[in-house]
Amino acid sequence: MAKNIPSPGSLTPEEFVIRAIERLRTPPYRGIHSVFSGFNAAFREYFPNLNPVEFTNQMAEEGKIVIRPVKKGVRLYKAGEEPSTTRVSETLRKILE
Repeated sequence: MAKNIPSPGSLTPEEFVIRAIERLRTPPYRGIHSVFSGFNAAFREYFPNLNPVEFTNQMAEEGKIVIRPVKKGVRLYKAGEEPSTTRVSETLRKILE
């Protein structure tokens, strides 16, 4: 095992997700792509009995992270750090002004 890699079990799945978001994101982006960042594969290796999609969906339901669909996967953000979205009503207002 490489240096500085926590041994299995030293991080909870929730700590793993938050740490991954903080350490894998590339400025100026505040989130990570679940597939292209390597997050899903790393999660599966560290927690072989857990599904990263199911676990992150659960965290999103609890309001701990925000998940946004993107091409070929999703982006994961820490709650409160996700980019704002344009609401349909706001879009219509701009079009119809």
